Amino acid sequence: MTSSRCGYVAIIGRPNVGKSTLLNQMLGQKVSITSRKPQTTRHKLLGIKTTAEHQVLYVDTPGIHGNEPRAINRYMNRSALGVIRDVDLVVFVLDRTAWTKDDQKVAEALSRHDCRLIIVINKIDKLDKKNDLLPVMVKLQGMFPDADLIPLSAESGENVAHLESIIGDHLPEGPFLFPDDQITDRSERFLIAEIVREKLTRQLGDELPYALTIQVNRYKESPDLTEIDVTIFIEKDSQKAILIGKNGTRMKQIGRDARKDIEILVDTKVMLTTWVKVKSGWSDDERALKSLGYDDA
Repeated sequence: MTSSRCGYVAIIGRPNVGKSTLLNQMLGQKVSITSRKPQTTRHKLLGIKTTAEHQVLYVDTPGIHGNEPRAINRYMNRSALGVIRDVDLVVFVLDRTAWTKDDQKVAEALSRHDCRLIIVINKIDKLDKKNDLLPVMVKLQGMFPDADLIPLSAESGENVAHLESIIGDHLPEGPFLFPDDQITDRSERFLIAEIVREKLTRQLGDELPYALTIQVNRYKESPDLTEIDVTIFIEKDSQKAILIGKNGTRMKQIGRDARKDIEILVDTKVMLTTWVKVKSGWSDDERALKSLGYDDA
């Protein structure tokens, strides 16, 4: 009889290398929000994939970055770096042939822990010349001689099955920790807040997404309708007009986009009501961060 295997696998890397896209690809459905903007992921999130023989507990983490201008940046780094010591396996995600100061920060953190390591070179579908990968892989193998190196595309799925096979081989033997049909440890309230934040991040300019956060105030279920009230907190009065848009058009579009994804999540029709409030300086206030749910580091 084949023994079951179960273990925690951290997905780490600097911002915007495709960690959340990779998690969603491996799970076969969207659990972690994504956008083209760095630092979209703010919280650790557990994605659970169960097969006949394996249960993989993927920990999606915020992007590790050197610049920490506000409390929220320090929170995200603590959250991501703290995962390394508690997992059975680390997947270190890189963006093609690039190597930045933030990649170096991740590498230095890994060097302080004795952990099984897989290095993923992501976005290979966007490389002009695949031959450019060879010197990068040689260099990485020299830096991490015991690591597995896997080039892949999280977006298209190219070579992701190979990554999952390697992960399965490295998992420790042990019983499953979650029911077979559970796909995350996060509540529906958390996932709803993240869906709204994703739509805001994709619609807004470069600065405003980092000045807002989401809180679900009311969640009322019935067989045919789920009623949800959400508050969007921003830091300045001047940001409100940008967020709402002319005659409320931007906020209406964000609400429509979010409602579609939430209806898939809760499997009912959804009535989504959004409110915008100013909470000055929340992103640089440790107490405010905890009150808004930034407490899992």
